[in-house]
Amino acid sequence: MSDRQDAMLEFLARSGWGNARVTALPGDASTRRYFRVGDGVRKAMLMDQPQDAETPQASPGATPEERRALGYNAVARLAGGDCSRFVAAANYLRSHGLSAPEIYTADPVRGFILLEDLGDDLYFDILAQGRADEHRLYGAAIDALTKLHATIAPALLPPDKPLLDHDETAQIAEVDLMTNWFIPVALGREARCDEIEEHRTLWREALKASFGGPRVFALRDYHAQNLIWLPERQGAARVGLLDFQDAVAAPRSLDLVSLTEDARRDISPELGEAMTKRYLAAMRDQGTPLDQDSFRAEAALTAAQRNARIVGIFARLYKRDGKPRYLDYLPRVWGYLNRDLDHPSLAPLKYWYGKTIPMDVRGKPEGVTA
Repeated sequence: MSDRQDAMLEFLARSGWGNARVTALPGDASTRRYFRVGDGVRKAMLMDQPQDAETPQASPGATPEERRALGYNAVARLAGGDCSRFVAAANYLRSHGLSAPEIYTADPVRGFILLEDLGDDLYFDILAQGRADEHRLYGAAIDALTKLHATIAPALLPPDKPLLDHDETAQIAEVDLMTNWFIPVALGREARCDEIEEHRTLWREALKASFGGPRVFALRDYHAQNLIWLPERQGAARVGLLDFQDAVAAPRSLDLVSLTEDARRDISPELGEAMTKRYLAAMRDQGTPLDQDSFRAEAALTAAQRNARIVGIFARLYKRDGKPRYLDYLPRVWGYLNRDLDHPSLAPLKYWYGKTIPMDVRGKPEGVTA
């Protein structure tokens, strides 16, 4: 038995779950592990996040240089191994009437959290099995976002966790993944310095438009594999929320495009448009109306930046981490990105991608098998 497993069993014993059965759940792209625990009467989920598994997050006032010195998590404003950020975010979401898991007990120092088990009905699974209507589920997810976006982002998640901004430094580091990882995988060569710098310059210019408006609490990975259907609950609470420890202050469009341009399942343009209209109508009806044209331009920019990041991340998971299955998602993500780049405001970036990354390599690289 490993030291980590010993620590986990000790945590469960101290939490009053020493006799519980522990069953591991499949992993994802992170260093976190999840377990289902139960004793025949009670059930819960156990999150195991080793505190030394990822580079730390920087302080809110850290300079870009200080963040770069700490590594990618600090630059991109990811939580790293900070379990207390998950706890603070969960409590914030629950305070707004949303169905984040209740936190039963936590040991942030050692990286264990015992939390509410919201069940198995992931949006991704029940839609794949045809057990629910797509418009109903996505409509509920939009309603949850609308409720969350009724207020602007707090500076602090109680008791003491700053909600960091998804700023230019973070977003440029994210799109750098495209040149650092996808170009070598797809083109068989390193990106040239002039290509990297032009890419950054074009993104910096485009992103200026996203920093003038209000910021909201953004879960950041709001998609079908992180949402659970809870039909026995009412209203926006029917949407169970997972994987929000990397939450940031960001434009309202970030979680909307995360939902409607899902890397792991096809979202038709018609469904995406219906959900965008539902969101705009709901924001108007609750007294927080948005200018439609401005919001759509912002959403195109947000979606393009997010999808460029995802392309780079999936290439990195393949090349650095030996996980080729993520390359299977690339044709879908490139499909979204190509469509995003058609927005007139992104014409300079569309030109750069057109001359640098040919259409015939915008997908899964040839010869790679999972």
